[in-house]
Amino acid sequence: MTEAIRNGLYSITTTLLDGVHGGQTGVSVLRNGTMLGGGSVLYHFGSYHCSGGKWKGEVTSQEHSPTIDVRPFAGHIASMGFAGTYTDDGAEFEATALVGKRSIRLKTVFRLLIADCENSPLRSGCDSQAAMKPLVGL
Repeated sequence: MTEAIRNGLYSITTTLLDGVHGGQTGVSVLRNGTMLGGGSVLYHFGSYHCSGGKWKGEVTSQEHSPTIDVRPFAGHIASMGFAGTYTDDGAEFEATALVGKRSIRLKTVFRLLIADCENSPLRSGCDSQAAMKPLVGL
């Protein structure tokens, strides 16, 4: 296991819990304690700390494209603290989001797509096979 969450581009899947209908898929960049990303309707930003396979932090989510859907997050800025676990290949957390006057529990799973290393394929001298390893099997 890595000492910290690997910097890189992650696929994310968020599922609402407790029978609440909804969810989101998208991408997120995790890099040195910051989180930035989004999907087709929402974007998110936040910060985190990690050590020994556990991580915690804060994240805020907001619509970038208002929809006519009746979604729990529609028209609201949702802020939440989270705690979860991570491995070399991904991470997950559970959180309770404050959405307007409503609290909604959710679970988000991060799957590493491309690791961002000092020797990434976008920089000279990188072992592209090692950096692209997480893409095998997609």
